[in-house]
Amino acid sequence: MIAPRTAGRMNSELIIRLLSELRKRLIIMAAAVLVVAVACFCFVDQIRQLLILPGKELEMKLIYLNPSEALLADLQLSLIAAAILALPFLLYQVVALILAVARRRGRAALWLSLAMYLLFALGLAFAYFVAFPFALNFFLSFSAEDLVASFSIARYLSFATSFLLSFALIFELPLVFWFLGKIGLIDTPFLRRNRKYALLIIVILAAILTPPDVFSQILMAIPLLLLYEIGILMVWVARRESKSPSP
Repeated sequence: MIAPRTAGRMNSELIIRLLSELRKRLIIMAAAVLVVAVACFCFVDQIRQLLILPGKELEMKLIYLNPSEALLADLQLSLIAAAILALPFLLYQVVALILAVARRRGRAALWLSLAMYLLFALGLAFAYFVAFPFALNFFLSFSAEDLVASFSIARYLSFATSFLLSFALIFELPLVFWFLGKIGLIDTPFLRRNRKYALLIIVILAAILTPPDVFSQILMAIPLLLLYEIGILMVWVARRESKSPSP
């Protein structure tokens, strides 16, 4: 039997080791983002053009209202682009740390981080090529002969990046369901039984995140419904894995 003092010392050593590992990984992640951000700043004009491209045909004009606004907007954009480009590495570091604490294999961290980034990239692509152009078209439809659409560069980049990233994060829904099913918080009967409430939440969410026109809301609601159904499948897989006997 382990003495209480010995057990307390072992727990303290474990916490110190975990904090040391967390500190090391955070430093590595910050250094990776900083290095990529420097590279992104060298190509920030091209990155900015990618975000402006969906509104170029709509006669959109960007301006900056104070001397430092353009520079600060470019720095912010470089950091966001760096975080997206370095996301596979960042996700691997986070997932590997969580699995290390749970004493799971490192290969699972690789596959899980790749799946997370793939869903993130799919959401980002859907938002950029489908949803974002429709949103811009709606907001720019209010312009007139005496009302010219001129956006502050900082506010436009903030709107564009938050819009795109919100779609990208929503596409992580199946993996969130898988994780909740893995730890036993939800199961497939619960999700099927509450599908009508999920549909209501999806419609409300689509109305909030998209312009108030039916077509844009459908564009948002359809992938969310598909992700919900995929999430049900992921929960079934997670529960099946949990019930299977260990080798």
